[in-house]
Amino acid sequence: MRQISTTCPYCGVGCGVRATLADGQLTAVAGDADHPANHGRLCVKGSALHETLGEQGRLMRPRVDGCEVAWATALEAVAERLAATRREHGKEAVAAYLSGQLLTEDYYVANKLFKGFIGTPHLDTNSRLCMASAVAAHRRAFGADAVPCSYEDLEEAELVVLVGSNLAWNHPVLYQRLKVAKTRNPLMRVVVIDPRVTDSCEIADLYLGLRPGSDARLFNGLLAWMADRGRLDALYLARHTRGLDAALAAAREDDVSLAAVAADCDLDPERLETFYYWFASQLHVVTLFSQGINQSSSGTDKGNAIINCHLAGGKLGLPGAGPFSITGQPNAMGGREVGGLANQLAAHMDYDSPGAIERVTRFWSTPSLTPTLPEAPGHKAVELFEAIERGEIHALWIMATNPAVSLPRADRVRAALEQCPLVIVSECVADTDLLAYADIVLPASSWSEKDGTVTNSERRISRQRGLLPPPGEARHDWWIICEVARRLGYGEAFPYAHPAEIFDEHARLSGFENLAGTPGERLFDISALAGLDRADYDALSPIQWPVTAAAPRGTARLFEEGRFATPDGLARLIPVRPRGPEQALCAARPLRLNTGRIRDQWHTMTRTARSPRLMNHRPEPFIEVAPADAAAWGVADQQLARLRGAGGDYVGRVRIARGQRRGEVFVPMHWSERFSGAALAGRLLAAHLDPLSGQPETKQGAVALAPMAIAWEATLLVAPDLAGAVDWCEASAYWARISLAHCQRWQLAGAPESADRDWLAWLAARLPVPVSLWGEDPSGGRLRAAGIEAGRLRWWLMVGPPGELPGLAWLDERFAEAARGEALDGARRRRLLAGGDAGAADSGPVVCSCHQVGRRTIVTAIRDGDASIEALGARLACGTQCGSCVPELKALIEESSAA
Repeated sequence: MRQISTTCPYCGVGCGVRATLADGQLTAVAGDADHPANHGRLCVKGSALHETLGEQGRLMRPRVDGCEVAWATALEAVAERLAATRREHGKEAVAAYLSGQLLTEDYYVANKLFKGFIGTPHLDTNSRLCMASAVAAHRRAFGADAVPCSYEDLEEAELVVLVGSNLAWNHPVLYQRLKVAKTRNPLMRVVVIDPRVTDSCEIADLYLGLRPGSDARLFNGLLAWMADRGRLDALYLARHTRGLDAALAAAREDDVSLAAVAADCDLDPERLETFYYWFASQLHVVTLFSQGINQSSSGTDKGNAIINCHLAGGKLGLPGAGPFSITGQPNAMGGREVGGLANQLAAHMDYDSPGAIERVTRFWSTPSLTPTLPEAPGHKAVELFEAIERGEIHALWIMATNPAVSLPRADRVRAALEQCPLVIVSECVADTDLLAYADIVLPASSWSEKDGTVTNSERRISRQRGLLPPPGEARHDWWIICEVARRLGYGEAFPYAHPAEIFDEHARLSGFENLAGTPGERLFDISALAGLDRADYDALSPIQWPVTAAAPRGTARLFEEGRFATPDGLARLIPVRPRGPEQALCAARPLRLNTGRIRDQWHTMTRTARSPRLMNHRPEPFIEVAPADAAAWGVADQQLARLRGAGGDYVGRVRIARGQRRGEVFVPMHWSERFSGAALAGRLLAAHLDPLSGQPETKQGAVALAPMAIAWEATLLVAPDLAGAVDWCEASAYWARISLAHCQRWQLAGAPESADRDWLAWLAARLPVPVSLWGEDPSGGRLRAAGIEAGRLRWWLMVGPPGELPGLAWLDERFAEAARGEALDGARRRRLLAGGDAGAADSGPVVCSCHQVGRRTIVTAIRDGDASIEALGARLACGTQCGSCVPELKALIEESSAA
């Protein structure tokens, strides 16, 4: 048995992981106590990483035109077809779409190949969907895409503002760090600014539930309030900034009185003034912002409105101070470092930087090859697929992402992919929505196999170390790209035999003609890491850039001297004119839509759905609705309902949420057609973009809500080998697929025309194992049935609402016994339709995923006197591992106390 240090592949916190290997298998993971990002903590997703592995469901061999082929054949096909596309239609007919799931080394060679040698500017990344507005705001204010803060600043701050960030669910380990810091510093205050009351409000001293999209108005009002009350740092402004007068003038084009700002933001004026006073009175303020700011048609302006307030108050470059954009993906920042966005070149150089194109050209040149870089930026993500739709792009290579699910106007994206003459997909999972559109499929390595580096939200570069060999014939992305480059005739420029060699070139480019104190100085500089041999690269400890000869141990905080990456060294305050959402409400779509992540899932669930315990907190797609809206639109809690948006419908289970503002709904962004029939959040959204960043507006959609006409609901559990035997989707108006540990759960619902279904005949026609036991109540439309083969449970059905389900753990264990070849004994066979032993308690919906503790068990313990987090932890272990469920535990305690 041995342990290896690596990093988590989920959010931008960049947690260190200690992986335990035994007999060639990854048997456990734990937080790395020595990693400065998490100090040993992991969230429930990270702690379940070892449960998401295995060869089942992995892509194993390359495919060309639907046929499995050898790697040599696949690589030749990629190279020949890309070359033919460029020859027949020009270099700009070729494009690539990358992902923050790639490692920095993968990103670097992809950017080098497409922009440097194929010569197309059309290479972009799914980071465009989450971080592009923050990038643009940083560049306008600081002259560079540079996050000034470190995680330690959250612990040094006197005031922490969370805006557009449900930190408790989306960056749980960082939330726990903040929570501990607040406990240690009784003077620290936390403000949460969010249209929804989320679990992050657990530690809030002040909550501002503003109107969606009004963030810029809020922070413009703060800037004017500080100016009017003499709270600006005149000395800092004079020495280190430009643009205050223009920024203030823009803010004052609107009425900046407290009453007017509060009315526009739909806030209580006294609470708004409290926030303004706290912000203006403290020097050590961190404003942590994320997708609620970025994912907007005016996200860049919102980011700059926040930065303006920090610059105006001198709240930057100090311990515990600064605007802090926290990234969504594990390597969103690493991709930006190497030029993964369509408006970038490499090493934080771009098309607008004087001499940058010529500089990169000289660096990438070899004795016999000279790159031909584009002269102008390419299409950003949404525009890229619009160009495919128009027929301008004929070849697209997609790596480690699923645009068929994640982009707005999802059906139009799919139609564009369908008509694209050449779609190449590098993917590790065998069953994703995207593969149906692929002409060439390349099996890629995944987490636990990939070897390279990632950069987290605080600019910290960490090693992701390969733990296991890739299964089957899967290969690393950097290797695939280099092999294609060689077949295109560029082998001399892609000579790498190991990711350490790619990292070395990346580090050297960061320092190439990058002289401190000169007008062309680039903040991103890791030149002190150039020259590492493989052993030093493998042993690389987490380190924050810049890493230079002057700062060989890295740099925790930027702009401490007040010098910025602009030509004159001064930061810019940007005039911001607030704009509302582009997706307007109307009679046909009167509700404001918010989309986002949930606690236990990641992106399109291709990884997290492999862990059954991650599927049980929110097992189905859902729609969060305020109680008043539920009554107004005729929907009830746990009822199936339909949203109608700009590009289609979404079906989910209603969750009545008191923390939801009236007139607004929330849906998760994770479900795809691999897990439910009509829960594609992207269908609901129009493709309105921020004009500067190109980031789509996914937080402020417009939808209509209506109950779904349903004749029946059913829950079917089937053994794994029967899970794919029947197309249950075809027979149902609604379906959701949910993994349990030893069986597959299908949640089904039928349209009114199927009300008279003969269930026993229906089952007999579809399942190879006949009905063995059944019991029904025809008057109530209820039925339970089971199929037993050789004494072993093979399937189990309940017709009735899911609220009547017994706890499924008992039934799941019967499937486990069946897999071991164990027959049901008489007592368990008799209890099969009941779904549990006599007197056995149903634990209810899972609250604590780490220890699989259900709601009913927790409520019972509270009523028995364990009415504190500590007491529940001692009795049930809930809340004692990652801490993500603690806000929900507190809510249950409060509800029980009120009852």
